[in-house]
Amino acid sequence: MTRLRCAILDDYLNMALDIADWSQVSDRIDVTVFDQPFASQQAAASALKDFEIICAMRERTPFPRALFAALPKLKLFITSGMRNAALDLEAAKDQGVVLCGTQFSRDPTAPLTMGLILELTRNIGRESARMHAGEPLQKFAGIEIEGKTLGVVGLGKLGAKVSGLAQAFGMNVIAWSPNLTPERCKEVGVGYASKEELFATADIVTVHVVLSQRSRGLVGAADLARMKPTSYIVNTARGPIIDEDALLQTLRQRKIAGAAIDVFSVEPLPVDHPFRKLDNLVLTPHLGYVTEESFRHHYGQMVEGIDAWFKGEPLRRLA
Repeated sequence: MTRLRCAILDDYLNMALDIADWSQVSDRIDVTVFDQPFASQQAAASALKDFEIICAMRERTPFPRALFAALPKLKLFITSGMRNAALDLEAAKDQGVVLCGTQFSRDPTAPLTMGLILELTRNIGRESARMHAGEPLQKFAGIEIEGKTLGVVGLGKLGAKVSGLAQAFGMNVIAWSPNLTPERCKEVGVGYASKEELFATADIVTVHVVLSQRSRGLVGAADLARMKPTSYIVNTARGPIIDEDALLQTLRQRKIAGAAIDVFSVEPLPVDHPFRKLDNLVLTPHLGYVTEESFRHHYGQMVEGIDAWFKGEPLRRLA
């Protein structure tokens, strides 16, 4: 049997080969790991043109139609997750590429959201950095989240999980999204609010909707303007859901107390991005799904998916 070439993309932490058992397919494939983002679509096309199989970590490398067209040898594409907004599904189908995904066992983004809320309100990381720098005394007075109101934008599986965690911390929770109903809020055990009410009354707003054409820019300048000067906003969903220019201006003018952002319109976040200059903004490099357990699960299912494809029985097909 002719051995096929398999590319593992964007393995920034160099975990892919160690965290899953690739020996199950090593008799049929030669694996190459790419541990850095590609500089451009052209660079990606050049590097990947001889590969028949690609394993991608969700949304780190965009795959528009032009890139699929530049990869004539590509036969199988496996992405982490069962949806990937950075993939042109129709282009993959037109190219005859079998497109498969992996399933989450659980989503570690909800605990990260609570960690970011605690960082904003208790300055844990900032005080740790000051201690390591030799500062003897604390500089920041924290804010207690017990009794405060959390406004959840999007009450799907993840929004509901965050709501439960917040309630365990003693927070009052209200929710809104374009299709949210009072019945769904009652089912989750949170209050129903209009968009205007949520942004005007919440002490902390957290975003948990899926990125789509409809949700792009869902949180805009008018929404941020309604927020209290003592309030915070957290985004662990997708960067474009919040108008980043509006958020930048809001934070620069200190119209709200601060923000915590894990996701950006351009990732990795450019080194010269103005977000990096703000002292009222907590930044993390898209950590939502970055855990050992999550990677073990995704890469393990990629190995399983490659083996199944060789046997003519692709698993978890997307296209």
